[in-house]
Amino acid sequence: MESCVLTGNEIRKLIEDNSLIQNYIDLDTQITPNGFDMTVREVHRIVSEGAVDFSNQKRKLSETKKIEFVNDFVFLEKGAYKIIYNEIVNIPSNIVALGRPRSTLLRCGANVGTAVWDRGYSGRSESLLSVDNEKGIKIFKDARVLQLVFMRTLTDDSLYKGIFLKENI
Repeated sequence: MESCVLTGNEIRKLIEDNSLIQNYIDLDTQITPNGFDMTVREVHRIVSEGAVDFSNQKRKLSETKKIEFVNDFVFLEKGAYKIIYNEIVNIPSNIVALGRPRSTLLRCGANVGTAVWDRGYSGRSESLLSVDNEKGIKIFKDARVLQLVFMRTLTDDSLYKGIFLKENI
């Protein structure tokens, strides 16, 4: 029986043979024993309210404003931010991915909130970056902040078809 969680070697093969991940910076650095490290392309300040409902008819995404890197970093005070990754992720029909913050980020008083990378999703993903450290945090361009963990599914039907398909590409 095959393992549910993909190993670094299995992830590498899917990247090389099937473009599981594109636009990575350094494959050897970003592959982990059981995942792949995602890197920061952009950081945005959340500048407006959002709305969430059951049917998505009243859904309103919060507006954001890009924060420019100065000397290759941004300093973030305590608060909520959006990050956009460098990498483009292409999830095949038999895999799902979950994102977990890297422990270094947690040890600096910040966290990354993510949703599920569903089967069939393709795009340059976004996540919530929560800075809880009262002293703030420096985030350098291309910082590794999130580890994607890939898992095989038992079926390959019902692919992602939501509004975020092909986002930021």
